[in-house]
Amino acid sequence: MDNISVTGHLKPDTRTRVTSFPGHARPFVSLRIEGDAVEIALLCSPGSADALRALATAAAEAAATLDALTTDAEEVGGE
Repeated sequence: MDNISVTGHLKPDTRTRVTSFPGHARPFVSLRIEGDAVEIALLCSPGSADALRALATAAAEAAATLDALTTDAEEVGGE
């Protein structure tokens, strides 16, 4: 990955879009994460599928952690 830092807050209406560009001399896939004021595009070339899978695994782990935090907050609030 090239050096860049981006901060954005995901909201329930955050959109994602995957677009394939197979017909180029250097085929790639674009993964876009779109919000109201922020758009992040990840350009993934052949050979980077494992890095994209690692990102997906980390995102699933973060989602599970958010679910647990929400459950914990509801339990504390319901006492």
